[in-house]
Amino acid sequence: QSYKIQQVQSDKAWSQPTKIAGKLHQSFKTAAAVSFRVEEFSNGTATKSTVHPFGEGDDLLEKRLSQQRKMRNLLLKKLFEPLISLPVDHLLNRSLATDDVQQRRKRSLADFCKKYHFSKHRTSLIRLVSRVYVEDKHKILYCEVPKAGCSNWKRVLMVLNGLALSPHNISHDFVHYGKHLRRLDSYSLQDTYEFLNTFTKVLFVRDPMERLVSAFRDKFEHPNIYYHPVFGKAILKKYRTNASAEALSTGAGVSFSEFVRYLLDPEKPVGMDIHWEPISRLCSPCLINYDFIGKFENLENDANYFLKLIDTPLPLQFPTFKDRHSTDERTTSAVVKQYLLQISPLERQQIYNFYYLDYLMFNYSKPHF
Repeated sequence: QSYKIQQVQSDKAWSQPTKIAGKLHQSFKTAAAVSFRVEEFSNGTATKSTVHPFGEGDDLLEKRLSQQRKMRNLLLKKLFEPLISLPVDHLLNRSLATDDVQQRRKRSLADFCKKYHFSKHRTSLIRLVSRVYVEDKHKILYCEVPKAGCSNWKRVLMVLNGLALSPHNISHDFVHYGKHLRRLDSYSLQDTYEFLNTFTKVLFVRDPMERLVSAFRDKFEHPNIYYHPVFGKAILKKYRTNASAEALSTGAGVSFSEFVRYLLDPEKPVGMDIHWEPISRLCSPCLINYDFIGKFENLENDANYFLKLIDTPLPLQFPTFKDRHSTDERTTSAVVKQYLLQISPLERQQIYNFYYLDYLMFNYSKPHF
């Protein structure tokens, strides 16, 4: 069985540089010359008396900005429509030479996308690739899914990129705050187009309920200088009757029941967060044709299998250590059941509904409430 990458060109729409990309590059040169005016147009402060430093009037500038938007839309259409329009087998032919398990996962996702996904659901390119990390030496794109092994995956990418000799010597802060890995949204649209068509794209997912409980335990059951004051305070203020002054001042002590009420509230006092955002929104699996789909439940085997597929010359194994709170029991299905007993049957069903697409896309079974 071959472990080599077999990136097969499926179609000119996927692999060949286009005239659109060239025109787009030129349009960005134009946009750079007038970038100081974009904000004025977007916030409504631009006036007809405003004079462009290169002698261009507002009408011409608006026309050029309109052309730039059209070019971007054309590129997005060309890049992502094949996932919706091409036959399922045609999409699978672009993948790695993987085993039957991978093929089943990819086929299940492709079948779902063909059946339920529509082009009107496309999002902006910036949001689409904002969680995708680039490892350019081995040409890997990794979409970060928090609470699905993402810290150790970033460590692996750093080793592959020559930033460290071993994943075991990289601290949590270095992983998440060092900004040593570039995300795909930091590249030009033309580079983004090329990378999405030629790099190996990998995604690791996790059972939605386990991921949610893991996120709650990590962010709310331990001291946290961000989640307690930002999320904790807002949650306690809205959902806890007669909350103490101390609780409202620190944001500590949020219960799982209070957290679930926040999650399910259509009028949240504070917005969503990537740690409990559905994977269907984080990584757009119906728009990005992932070459490899791993599962957290089989993390070590799947990850090391992928490292063999990319044929890295390094003696690299995926790390198995717990990134933080190493003495805590891992979030297993048994632990999840304990937390679900703290909320009502209706709320359990509503959480399932909230993550419904993730359950369908990645073939997870509905939990027994």
